[in-house]
Amino acid sequence: MPAMRCRQVVDKISEYIDGELDPELVRELERHLEHCEDCRIVVDTTHKTVEVFCHTDPAPLPDDVSERLNQMFSQRFRKG
Repeated sequence: MPAMRCRQVVDKISEYIDGELDPELVRELERHLEHCEDCRIVVDTTHKTVEVFCHTDPAPLPDDVSERLNQMFSQRFRKG
């Protein structure tokens, strides 16, 4: 099997992080990560982003932002 390329790693990040990737592909991807710092950074950053997003509560919106969003959505729904 030919070595995995950076584009293939990027295409498989979600499945890799979610633990849904075929074991052989996991081995290929991890072999690639051993030698490609750029892909390691992308995978690590994506993993950390998913962890933060999944394990933290959303920050409350300031009242003025919430008001503007509500007004924008009301106007859009009235038009459509």
